[in-house]
Amino acid sequence: MTTPVRTRLTSDSIQRAVLKIARPMTIVVLLIVCLLPFWYMFVLSMRPIEQLLRDPSRLWLTFDELSLTSYLKVLLPTSEGGQGFGTFIANSGFVAAGSVLLALALAIPGAYAIARLPFFGRRQISVLFLAAYLFPSIIIAIPLFAVFTRIGLRGSLVGLILVYAAQTIPVAIYMLRNYLESVPVSVEEAGLMDGLTRFGVMRRISLRLSLPSIIATGLFVFMIAWNEFLFALLFLVDRPAQWTVSLGLSRLSGAVEVPATVLMAGSVVLTLPIVILFFATERLLTGGLTAGAEKG
Repeated sequence: MTTPVRTRLTSDSIQRAVLKIARPMTIVVLLIVCLLPFWYMFVLSMRPIEQLLRDPSRLWLTFDELSLTSYLKVLLPTSEGGQGFGTFIANSGFVAAGSVLLALALAIPGAYAIARLPFFGRRQISVLFLAAYLFPSIIIAIPLFAVFTRIGLRGSLVGLILVYAAQTIPVAIYMLRNYLESVPVSVEEAGLMDGLTRFGVMRRISLRLSLPSIIATGLFVFMIAWNEFLFALLFLVDRPAQWTVSLGLSRLSGAVEVPATVLMAGSVVLTLPIVILFFATERLLTGGLTAGAEKG
């Protein structure tokens, strides 16, 4: 007669059993917390205002309720009775793309210099870059407002691009420097021995190997420039034709006559491009953010 084998409980087996249950539960809870507000916002934007007033807390849509009226009111120009978000999206896209190009154009050579070129205080300068973020933006907002007013750039999208680039270049240099330090020095030395200049090595070798980090940094700058509100308000408040999406949304939220469905449609228009961009480049973003982390 064989005796039954008893499973011996150990702390390791108990931890595995707990993690096996807790992991999917945690994922489900996080998905609900992250996606439920956006889903409710989307549902409100698609429902007619009459249906919304009857049952505002419902989280699902019926086929008869589907309506794009709120989105048409948001995207149409003000001359046609809309809110002009089509112009705001174009302005935000121009500012965000310009900020990315300018920030990367200055951050890439700066990060390469810190990662590869020997000079006094090379390690400490990265800490100084990050120290700039210890001070709130409102401290520099008023001086920048006065300076840009004097030089004639207040009220222009170009001036806003310069502000956003100045804000994001320090952290962009820090992110790129970590990745560039993970590129093998022997590969660059081989390029120098083949007759390439230091600039040629950076352009043909280092930048190609660092492409995931460059894309991740560019996305980071794009998200900041797309969502930023304080400097856009200070620089463009008296120029409605130059407003960005965040300014347009603030106008909707402060207007009593604007229905909640139109406000939610504007919120979706503001959020959706970032969501699409994030999921389209998720692998490059996560790879670029974590690569070279051991070098930090």
